[in-house]
Amino acid sequence: MRLDIGLPMHVFLYEWATGGGLTHQQGSLPTSILREGTAIVSAVAADLVKINDCQVTALRDLRVLDLCLPGCELIDLHSPATHREEIERLAAVADGTLVIAPEFDQILQHTAESVTAAGGRLLSPPSSFIRVAADKQQTARQLAQAKIPVPSAVRLEPDERLPTDFVYPAVLKPIDGAGSQDIQLVAGPHDTPLPYAWARRLERYYPGLAASVAFLCGPHEVVPLPPCRQILSEDGRLAYTGGALPLPAGLAERATGLGRRVLDCMPAAHGYIGIDLLLGRDPAGSDDIVVEVNPRLTTSYIGLQAACQSNLAEAMLAVCAGRKVALEFSERTIAFDVEGNTSFV
Repeated sequence: MRLDIGLPMHVFLYEWATGGGLTHQQGSLPTSILREGTAIVSAVAADLVKINDCQVTALRDLRVLDLCLPGCELIDLHSPATHREEIERLAAVADGTLVIAPEFDQILQHTAESVTAAGGRLLSPPSSFIRVAADKQQTARQLAQAKIPVPSAVRLEPDERLPTDFVYPAVLKPIDGAGSQDIQLVAGPHDTPLPYAWARRLERYYPGLAASVAFLCGPHEVVPLPPCRQILSEDGRLAYTGGALPLPAGLAERATGLGRRVLDCMPAAHGYIGIDLLLGRDPAGSDDIVVEVNPRLTTSYIGLQAACQSNLAEAMLAVCAGRKVALEFSERTIAFDVEGNTSFV
């Protein structure tokens, strides 16, 4: 397998929700996951097909026939067996595979392992990185050992009541959640959270600016991208609805510095990695904390793509191949949402 973006190459672009990951479920697909998955894969595909001599192949669930990825080869799927077979086949023949999938139920980890087992080359983080980052409890423990600030938290089993000796308000979330699924803000121990069949993490709620910072990682360098402000719903579910960039200089420097510290204590990785943060009131950053690490492409790619003066996907592939890149971004404020819409503010 080769990966040199100066030569013709074949990229297998796999996004779980639109690409057959739900073929085992009957009926309509979950709206929120499908919407965000469609927006991300459309943005990345649009960049990939602009790379000279780059062939892009993607999978499509037959129930998502309105998914259009101009310039890409689309293979329609109708069964779980075909889904598995096509992932292995395409991973084996492509020069690189970019996996976009949720962390829950170990979907992202198992998909990455399937790609490498088939002889494919991942353009997204490896399973060794995913194994830590996908488990919010393990991630927090590893970061805390490196003296990186994380929320105070406890693990709750499915039938376990909210503890009375915890500091409220608090955020209740799945241990391996993704896409703001099943997150709840709880005011106190007498609240009645929605039932959930797996372990959850109860985190102390911290005021501050919700932000994210992404990095392009490769064997020779780690390239920070402009940090983004996160826009969350105010209905008690803290659902991610989009964001905006750039942040003011001081906040951006704090976010990037904290993100670099996170990567320094995590397993080695390549590809795009996103880190969610809360930036507190102290200009020196003493009350900034790391919320979680996303071992995959995130929705922030949509805003970063709009702000980037060059091809962001091409830069990602170049960094993965061990090449150095120099990126420039617009200084105008750009807002974006989970449906893929962008606008200058």
